[in-house]
Amino acid sequence: MLTAITISQIYVLDQGEALDFYVGKLGFEVRTDMQFGPMRFLTVALPGDPGRAVLLEKPAPPSVSEDIAGQVRDLVTKGAAGGHLFFATDDAYKTHAELKERGVELPEEPIVQPYGIDFGFRDPFGNHVRVAQLTPPPNG
Repeated sequence: MLTAITISQIYVLDQGEALDFYVGKLGFEVRTDMQFGPMRFLTVALPGDPGRAVLLEKPAPPSVSEDIAGQVRDLVTKGAAGGHLFFATDDAYKTHAELKERGVELPEEPIVQPYGIDFGFRDPFGNHVRVAQLTPPPNG
């Protein structure tokens, strides 16, 4: 049966800008960057988790028709395309400060939640990103 999630996908409107953000600001590394027929297949991964990549996909043919691509681009811009990424960190406050220093727009401060400390923001295209310092479950 299934053994792992290896690639998740989000839509981005500009793959160059996505690289600047995910690699330059969030610290990802490029895993794959190749022309795959008429599309650019671009994946990035966190240095400590190379087995899980994010496909930064531009909504365009051949994966969707040009008509649908326009609708998807509109939804992405509105933050309604369903793109969500959830990340773990060992120190939410430190990560928040480092991301802010790198120029990431952070509308939320870290907040204590029942499951840990977290904060959220959006990438340049409207996709949701959440970062959490998770509290270990109680022994029991």
